[in-house]
Amino acid sequence: MEKLNVVHALKPVLLMVLVQVTNAWVNVLYKLALNDGMNLSIIVAYRYVFATVFIAPLAFLIERKTRTKMTWTILFQAFVCGLIGGALPQNLNMEAIALTSVTFTTAISNLVPALTFIISLSFGLERLNLKTAGGKAKIIGTITGISGAMILTFLKGPEVQMLSFHINLFNHPNGNVVHPHATSGVMTIFGALASVASNVSYALWLIIQAKMSERYPCPYSSTALMSLMGALLSVSYAFCVERDLSEWRLGWNIRLLTVAYAGIVVSGVMVAVISWCVRARGPLFVSIFSPLMLVVVAFAGSTILDEKLYLGSIIGSVMIICGLYVVLWGKSKEMKKNQSVPSESAHKLDTVEIMVKPRVEEKSNNSNSLVNAVNAVGENGEKK
Repeated sequence: MEKLNVVHALKPVLLMVLVQVTNAWVNVLYKLALNDGMNLSIIVAYRYVFATVFIAPLAFLIERKTRTKMTWTILFQAFVCGLIGGALPQNLNMEAIALTSVTFTTAISNLVPALTFIISLSFGLERLNLKTAGGKAKIIGTITGISGAMILTFLKGPEVQMLSFHINLFNHPNGNVVHPHATSGVMTIFGALASVASNVSYALWLIIQAKMSERYPCPYSSTALMSLMGALLSVSYAFCVERDLSEWRLGWNIRLLTVAYAGIVVSGVMVAVISWCVRARGPLFVSIFSPLMLVVVAFAGSTILDEKLYLGSIIGSVMIICGLYVVLWGKSKEMKKNQSVPSESAHKLDTVEIMVKPRVEEKSNNSNSLVNAVNAVGENGEKK
């Protein structure tokens, strides 16, 4: 039983680690597709089309007997999730990559835990609890993780020699990238604002997803609805941006692999996993794992992509992992405290019940004694 409890407690943690590893590899495929000349908005559109085609049949089969009845409120929440959790943040993130760089947008994405924590406070989903050890741990762990992500991104230091397979996947023979980095300072500011807006949108999606899961506790069906809304919005936007149908063609190449992986694995399976984790542990728990993607990218780049690894990357990675442990410890302390409250009240009720029973038995014994005494008197009277 203890082993089963440990596995059940570690399940959300392991699932969120898997989510971040998966998201890290989709960024690698994005770079390869961009080097191949694929349009940014078309990638997003195909991503949600593949996600809808994959997750909708699964949702119909798995949750056909347990699915909650659809209402206009749930449908509206699905539309909002598809907008601010799908089409909007993905297109903003792509534009940010085009105007700045992948490194910059990845660094800005580590603001998601802080943004989610602030928004969760305003919605009453999280509490500071500065007087408790768990509340302090959440704040300290969040700050430590974000600081480590910034150090990993911006601080280099001396180079650290590691095992390398001497493979550089980014050296495409054509060498053409469809998103030339903007040299204008004004465009860089616009790219930074687009990146921040993308992460604000993602943080809001985590909050609304938590609210939606209360009314519609069906992770596969909610993911299918969100993917459908995201596909409709993304395709509409992509056709407004790119009307050349030749740009929409997919062959047996890196373009098909990118959109299929991003749609089926990331936007299909992983979003269902995120929805389950949000319902199980809350939006802050999910968002705190975001910096792990930087760790995966840093080590994958040094070992597989023949990129250099610096001391700053190692220090930042250690800080991110330490921050995660501190936050998880704080969350576990709060969960144990919340679980102990009903158990204590139940214990008090049991104690009262135990104290009452002897009194009842004592009263019944006294009553029986009086009856026996009366009977005895009667019998003695009759004898006399």
